[in-house]
Amino acid sequence: MTTNVSSSQETGFRWLPFVTAGFVTALIVSNLIAVKLALIGPFLLPAAVIVFPISYIFGDVLTEVYGYSKARQVIWTGFIWNLFAVIAISLGGLLTPAPIWNAGSLTSPEASQQAYDAIFGFAPRVLGASFVAYLFGEFLNSFVLAKMKIMTAGKHLWARTIGSTLIGELADSAIFLTLAFAGLMPVPVLGQLIVVQWLFKSAYEAAVTPLTYIVVNALKRAEGIDVYDTHTNFSPIPGTE
Repeated sequence: MTTNVSSSQETGFRWLPFVTAGFVTALIVSNLIAVKLALIGPFLLPAAVIVFPISYIFGDVLTEVYGYSKARQVIWTGFIWNLFAVIAISLGGLLTPAPIWNAGSLTSPEASQQAYDAIFGFAPRVLGASFVAYLFGEFLNSFVLAKMKIMTAGKHLWARTIGSTLIGELADSAIFLTLAFAGLMPVPVLGQLIVVQWLFKSAYEAAVTPLTYIVVNALKRAEGIDVYDTHTNFSPIPGTE
């Protein structure tokens, strides 16, 4: 049986490290594969759309089961380790290539280095846009879901997960694409990209709602909790519980 507890209660959770690892992994992998643009049906989208929505699914699970305070910790954990990955990749690019390094069919270390830089090089504007969009999107997603859970008295999980994702993913797509590409492409094209990414990611979330139900119910039973954020401080700043 699940028990309603304060979202700030310090409890040892057996499955929280696993959910945290899944969230962080989905975030970092999506950033690594985002360098590829792909055609998905008639739509031009970054390859990250096949993975990034999973971070929102994990975010929904975190907030629904463990509460906003725990979700806040994991969101910042993802931010820190994503930053670590960016720094590590950047430092790797600065190392002198070995004379015998031939990446794939490339015939020289110089060509291999150019390929590394082309794939893993981070444009400061795009990188900054990604970090800002991530924080706004994830915190909005968690906040909306926690508030909707109180309003619905814990009923209609599907409405909470889809509703929070619609808002969070809209903020993420709009902020990232605007900050990264405003002035570089026509406004109508930018608006179309925002809408297409938002709808695709939201549809992804809706499609896996049955799986979200299974995971959420299993975790609530396993952890013995069902957190309602009735007295939570919703500041995104850690340590404000």
